[in-house]
Amino acid sequence: MSKNTEDKKREKGFMDQVDSKERQMLHARNEEKRSEWRGFGTFGMVGWSVAVPTVLGAVVGVWLDQRYPQTFSWTLTLLLAGLFVGCVLAWQWIDKENKSMHEHKNKKDE
Repeated sequence: MSKNTEDKKREKGFMDQVDSKERQMLHARNEEKRSEWRGFGTFGMVGWSVAVPTVLGAVVGVWLDQRYPQTFSWTLTLLLAGLFVGCVLAWQWIDKENKSMHEHKNKKDE
């Protein structure tokens, strides 16, 4: 391969990078600005999706400990189960939002 061909390939790669960065910058400039409140809403949704099942698990666990005592703690068991369920729910919600965001981005690029 000649040096001239290598230079042309390198130049084309550089131009592709510049073009990609320019499209990203124009997209960011033209995209509707998301408010800070949307970020707080997302943060709050993730927090609630973890907190509610955890607290419910603890409350049901306390009730079961009072009514049906066992050698293990219902409270701790259901608290951990609620925490696990809440984390799975939060993970799914974030994954759905991430896919939606990338899908929206890809549609605007077309």
